Amino acid sequence: MKSILKNKLSQFFFAIIILSLSNLHFACNKNKQSKNSATVESNNKVDIPELITRSAKIQLGKEWEGVQKFYAKQQASLNRNPQNNEARLNLIELFVKEARVTGEHGHYYPAALKLANQILSEDSLKKDIIFRTLMTKAGVQLSLHEFNEALQTGLAALKVNDRNAQVYGVLVDAYLELGDYDKAVKMSDKMIGIKPDLRSYSRISYLREVYGDIDGAIKAMEMAIKAGFPGTEETAWAMLTLGDLYNTYKDPETAIKIYKEVLEVRPNYPFAFGALAAVYYNNKDYEKTEATLKKGIDIIPEVGFYMQLAELYKTQGRNKEFEALQPEIIAMLQDDVDNGHNMNLEYVDLYLKLIEDTSKAMEYAKTEFDKRPKNIDTNLAMAKVLHAQNKSKAEIEKYLKIAQKTNSKNTELIALLEIIDNK
Repeated sequence: MKSILKNKLSQFFFAIIILSLSNLHFACNKNKQSKNSATVESNNKVDIPELITRSAKIQLGKEWEGVQKFYAKQQASLNRNPQNNEARLNLIELFVKEARVTGEHGHYYPAALKLANQILSEDSLKKDIIFRTLMTKAGVQLSLHEFNEALQTGLAALKVNDRNAQVYGVLVDAYLELGDYDKAVKMSDKMIGIKPDLRSYSRISYLREVYGDIDGAIKAMEMAIKAGFPGTEETAWAMLTLGDLYNTYKDPETAIKIYKEVLEVRPNYPFAFGALAAVYYNNKDYEKTEATLKKGIDIIPEVGFYMQLAELYKTQGRNKEFEALQPEIIAMLQDDVDNGHNMNLEYVDLYLKLIEDTSKAMEYAKTEFDKRPKNIDTNLAMAKVLHAQNKSKAEIEKYLKIAQKTNSKNTELIALLEIIDNK
């Protein structure tokens, strides 16, 4: 079982570009949470997407109060002046943050794109507004896994301002996911040269992991954590990523300690429960796995948690519960797709590992491969499906050759290479 962090890493990793652009000072789901009617005026003059009430466990006291007040302030500003693009942009940045915290991607990402496109459709905009809007739009596109579109948006932002560190962060992410790894490294050098902070160190860490330098990845992520503010969601994310590096490559017991530290500094951080559950599952402690996963689900009904739970049920032979969960997972994935989220690799995992329909798995793997033929993860996905279909060694090695071009230590890649070498 993979850590839920690993499954959702890109989604949170890309959205982190918004942090340095925002002036805020507070740090795909099964069921939609209730709308926050308390902050919505009854006779809006402007069509403003709503703020969804956080579940009680992630309101975090004054943080949620600050979010509501900030939303109400921007809403009032827009109602007074519909051309107030600063307020509109502040809402975009708020929505991206709320998507990260609540998991309500299906609501917040389309809302953010809608507002961004409204701004960019206007003439005579100030350069600062153009740049920040392009950057937030690129961040959403990356989070939706629309990497080609994000690259074009990021390059447009670069033309407006080539001295901001975060524009290079966008380009790092886009080039990395499109498989242009040399360009990603060059962009990361530019980024950290301008501003060494949590965002730049995190990208250095991820690139080092891609290139198989696990010790270097751990060191860079430790630097990212030190550069962050304790208790914030982005620092909790960095801590969780560090734990995931230990869990995957080094020492699961150290990972458990880190995950528990995350829950101490940011109580009820749902992805810490998903990560802990992955370790318990690998240790065959299935009772703890289920209890921990359900804690995460109780906070955010995240599709990845349900996939982990389905894997647990399948392992335990709990067929009725496993089969009952499948339609829910498919519906949740479809909801993400309906809201513009590319879920091809998640579908590959679903059909390859859980449902065991290799034809459907290949359908999604091929779709993603056609979009990103140079990316090591898409090539690994193709190789895994071909192996499951008992295809020839030559067919599989075609994709494995690309999958290992960065010397990645990906555990699934290493395991498959060993199997194919003995074929």
